[in-house]
Amino acid sequence: MSSSRFIGRISAFAILVALANFVQAGGNTLVLLDNLAIKETHSIFFKSLQERGHVLTFKSADDASLSLTKYGEYLYEHLIIFAPSVDELGGSLSVEGISEFVDGGGNLLVAASSSSSDLIREIASECGFEVDDDGAAVIDHLNYDVKDAGKHTLVVANPANLIDAPVIVGPKSSTPLLYQGTGLVVDRENPLVLTLLSADSSAYSYNPDNAIGEYPHAVGKNTALIAALQARNNARVVFSGSLYFFSDEAFSSPVQKALDNKKHQVSGNLQVATAISRWVLRESGVLRVKSVAHHKKGEVAPPASYTIMETVVYSIGIEQLDGNKWVPYKANDVQLEFVRIDPFVRTTLNYKQASGLYEVTFKIPDVYGVFQFKVDYNRIGYTRVFSTTQVSVRPLEHTQYERFILSAYPYYSSAFSMMAGVVLLSFIYLHYKEDPKKSKSE
Repeated sequence: MSSSRFIGRISAFAILVALANFVQAGGNTLVLLDNLAIKETHSIFFKSLQERGHVLTFKSADDASLSLTKYGEYLYEHLIIFAPSVDELGGSLSVEGISEFVDGGGNLLVAASSSSSDLIREIASECGFEVDDDGAAVIDHLNYDVKDAGKHTLVVANPANLIDAPVIVGPKSSTPLLYQGTGLVVDRENPLVLTLLSADSSAYSYNPDNAIGEYPHAVGKNTALIAALQARNNARVVFSGSLYFFSDEAFSSPVQKALDNKKHQVSGNLQVATAISRWVLRESGVLRVKSVAHHKKGEVAPPASYTIMETVVYSIGIEQLDGNKWVPYKANDVQLEFVRIDPFVRTTLNYKQASGLYEVTFKIPDVYGVFQFKVDYNRIGYTRVFSTTQVSVRPLEHTQYERFILSAYPYYSSAFSMMAGVVLLSFIYLHYKEDPKKSKSE
């Protein structure tokens, strides 16, 4: 084989590897639709996913061949359900299967509508959300678009109502959002659930064709428009009450409140939907521990055990996913705990720009036992960073204690005074001579 042909084959192989890495960057994604027309009406959103490296598999939600697993392994990393009116999932797919998919680390994006089925409500309930009844929509008589047909269900959402987490919803913007769909209620007692976008105080969720005879399902700012869940295994779920929010029409439509003369040429839906999709599909806010090291001050290797009151240097490297590469994560609120049962030391780690590591120097307390260096970093929008390193701390050896302790000086003085007294008494006793005349007279 000639050298040029050999080099050519190597180059072709390198190109194939690069393409494979690019394709796998986003991961396999199953997209379930009510009908294939949604693929056209939401083409901008799906195209943005494909441009970011996601391999999309489009199927009807009631397709008889649906399956998330094969031979015990998941076929997809992400699941998108844009089928609000589906009554029953096809194949082996079920609500329980979707819950197991999330428990296994899969990510889920669901979009509902005013005509959501009981199946969609059941999926939402498993994730800590409640979807309003069939036919209900978010209504706002003060914040609706001029294009509204008269029911005031095409709501102009205030971008100020987005959660203060740029890693999830992107940077703050003044461009309003278009929303048309049902209202959600979030379980406030669930610490894993987040409200990404809430309605204004003048909004409520109810069936616009019926007279209000009972208290609405959701009222005011308690009406969640888009909600999210990050599970303890770092799996992510986003639930939107509006399929329209991700549509081409919402992305390209101008926005003008009916009671306001200010007109925006285009809504902010595209930017927010892109940021949310990046987050739920694990493209942003992903952290990992790169390295962990600890040693005595002045040394470089970790010892077999530490001794009480020694000075320790601890360092940890945390990286953040940026596109297809990992870069150092920079923050000023990463903390270290030195734990036996309870923390004996809690201190903030200092970020070292030169090494890209977080480092701290501290003194081990005067307590021996089995300890852990623990870093538990949990912030909104970021995957949880949890690292523990177990070490032993022993007491001082008998050769390491001080020979003369200041607090023992009274005991030292009493011992030496006693010795001096014995010597003096012995000297007097041995050298004392009794007067012989005095003894005879007696």
